[in-house]
Amino acid sequence: MRLLILGGTKFLGRAAVEAALERGHEVTLFNRGETNPELFPEAEKLHGDRDGDLSALEGREWDAVLDSSGYVPRLVGATAELLRGSVGQYIFVSSISVYDELGTPGFDESGRTVTLEDPTTEDYLTIGQVNTYGGLKALCEEVVREAFPDAYANVRPGLIVGPHDPTGRFTYWPLRLAGGGDVLAPGDPARRVQFIDVRDLANWIVLVAEKQSSGTFNATGPEPPVTMGGLLETCNEIGGAEARLVWVDERFLLEQEVGAWMELPLWVSEADTWFLQADVSRAVAAELRFRPGEETVRDTLAWARQTGAGLVTPGQIGSAGLDPQREAELLEAWSRRSLPPHS
Repeated sequence: MRLLILGGTKFLGRAAVEAALERGHEVTLFNRGETNPELFPEAEKLHGDRDGDLSALEGREWDAVLDSSGYVPRLVGATAELLRGSVGQYIFVSSISVYDELGTPGFDESGRTVTLEDPTTEDYLTIGQVNTYGGLKALCEEVVREAFPDAYANVRPGLIVGPHDPTGRFTYWPLRLAGGGDVLAPGDPARRVQFIDVRDLANWIVLVAEKQSSGTFNATGPEPPVTMGGLLETCNEIGGAEARLVWVDERFLLEQEVGAWMELPLWVSEADTWFLQADVSRAVAAELRFRPGEETVRDTLAWARQTGAGLVTPGQIGSAGLDPQREAELLEAWSRRSLPPHS
């Protein structure tokens, strides 16, 4: 199979290239040649820019294209239009964030998606009440469906984790538990969490291309489900430092204005727990498979230790996880609040 990958040198794209090459496919990368250009010397490399210079893609043919770097409908639409007729299938990596607030667990691909008041915006990094990231991803899905009505796959992952993760939103936990001591554990330990190992997602996307599977898929996991308590216990066991988990009530965290998801990765308030309970049965029926969580934790920790990745950087935009001083202050405040009267 001839596979075109847009990007392919950072995280999910990188894992997809590895999976495709391992399965013996011919891989072409299209990117600006700026991120990890030394990777994959055995693959064909085309250079250009999605915003204005797609000329390197003209006059070529591939069996499938993987678009894991599309965020703006205008740019995704331009790529899809150029490739229409010369690519057999368009696989677009979207996001669980496309869903509007449903408030109920177990939502499937038919769930309502975000509608933007201003569909012309291209500011997908907006943080606030308006989910522009999800809204723009939903619009990107639409342009892919329009260009490839019978040959598209819109893949909606949840949190993607594992080695080479640039966000730290999962890496924080294996590193923190390996550091030992008292660890602030958020909310209810029995609450379900969802994430997917980047290698499992990449392997499955290559399979989607091979089988020409079509449609829209929620792609997160694991299956069977895991809880926050189970995940942190796994991190603790693999980290080997025998940290003490201090489970802190959600109301206290909200009172202290602790930031969900980024400041405390994988934690969301009770009102938003639906976000971590997607129905993934359609992707599982299409042969999405999950490796044991222990393997994901172990490999993520080993990679983070080797590279220094995932460490909390106070004040740095995009840095995930509790600042150590902030964690200590919260634990102290929780301890005082938890003491019985007159103790």
